[in-house]
Amino acid sequence: MAEMRSMQDLDYVLSLDVGTSSVRAVIYDRFGVAVAMAQRPVKLSYPRPGWVQQDPIELLSRSVSCMVEVQITSGIHSDSIRAMGIANQRETVVVWDAKTGQPIHDAIVWQCRRTWPRVKAILDEGLGDLVRERTGLVPDPYFSATKIAWILDEVEGARERAERGQLLAGTVDSWIIYNLTRGKVHATDYTNACRTMLFDIRKLDWDDELCEIFGVPRAMLPQALPSAATFGTVSSDIFSARPSIAGVAGDQQASLFGHCCFEPGMAKNTYGTGCFMLMNVGPEPLESTHGLLCTIGIALDDYVAYALEGSVFQAGSVVQWMRDELGLVERAKETSELAFSVNDNGGCYLVPAFTGLGAPWWSSDSRGVLCGLTRATRRAHVVRAGLESMAYQSFDVLEAMEADAGLRVSELRADGGAAANDFLMSFQAGILGRPVICPGVGELTALGAAYLAGLSTGYWKSFADLAANHAEARRYEPEMEAAEREDLLAGWHEAVRRTLA
Repeated sequence: MAEMRSMQDLDYVLSLDVGTSSVRAVIYDRFGVAVAMAQRPVKLSYPRPGWVQQDPIELLSRSVSCMVEVQITSGIHSDSIRAMGIANQRETVVVWDAKTGQPIHDAIVWQCRRTWPRVKAILDEGLGDLVRERTGLVPDPYFSATKIAWILDEVEGARERAERGQLLAGTVDSWIIYNLTRGKVHATDYTNACRTMLFDIRKLDWDDELCEIFGVPRAMLPQALPSAATFGTVSSDIFSARPSIAGVAGDQQASLFGHCCFEPGMAKNTYGTGCFMLMNVGPEPLESTHGLLCTIGIALDDYVAYALEGSVFQAGSVVQWMRDELGLVERAKETSELAFSVNDNGGCYLVPAFTGLGAPWWSSDSRGVLCGLTRATRRAHVVRAGLESMAYQSFDVLEAMEADAGLRVSELRADGGAAANDFLMSFQAGILGRPVICPGVGELTALGAAYLAGLSTGYWKSFADLAANHAEARRYEPEMEAAEREDLLAGWHEAVRRTLA
């Protein structure tokens, strides 16, 4: 009877979302409602043009701080938490000492372009097709393998230490798991592993040949597990009741799961620092002929669904740029009102290729272009062009997805910070010509990780339980005329051509 009572008291799941610009800890109830949240910012550094780094210790300390804070502020402590899930920025890598646990270099962030020379060498050696066939990825500095190799080559003695088994490497989830378990577990999940260019998405294992090609000793890499699995227990000095880490996923796959995109043809778009669209394509990997990636979308013990993905490198960061560097607005929420204040973009287009262009273009050396300026161009036109750029890039990705999959997406499910922008969402619906749905839950990435942990521990029993929690808060119907849509897209694609040139 005491055991039954204790299980009934475990009424919550905690999710830790370690993002690019902030870390948050969220506690969810059985209805998928966030009952408490703590959030703290994290810094990015830019030591050279195109280089992006973070302090791994800050990522960890912010994570632990949020986990402690959300308990204190909510009054919900670890003895009421059934399990914990982790979602994380993908591709960002940390290399640390296996004995001391200390990082040997700053984390190299997914946005970083420093390893382009090595990627170009891989392509020049004719190995691009091999990488794509086994990993579903287009060789690019975006992914983790060349980042790990760069650290091993640039930090004195690191490669020799790695060969002797003295160093460990992993994406941010691995770094957090290792530290939350006090070094007892070095693990990752399939959705993070498949973003490294070292993981065979069909065999669901690290690939020895790819490890050799990229110069990453396999012994450094974490054990790869399904997303809903046991990744150890949290140390007692953080959570006294030591709940299990039972769900882990890269942020975009966590968002796909949080949106309950369980069927082929369902798609979501996350408007965060970047813009990431995923479409569930079912149980078999699908090779893209339109510049998209094939990735593991959902990974459970008895269920693996693949996804097509298009990654837009600059989305919410465009608003930050307009605010912080150009001073066009003081607060991000002003952009919607400014964009609505003019009837159109005045012929002004912004292609935000600040660190190159992602899908479907994959042009690393392109840089941003603001074109179509006239003497009549006003601040509002430039701000509107910045918001429109996110929608245009998302249109290009969705069009490529539908061509690859032979499926039409009936509606796009949206989340992320910029999904709160009414102008952007209404313009997105118009330029796509189909509804855009924003759910009632704001943090879909954190929710997806919570769902995975809850399924793993029996807190939720099935996909049907999760789908029953899904509710839309806002629906944006397309109101744009077809002729206007065609004219706008023609202007956008001309701007992209100038950028690529």
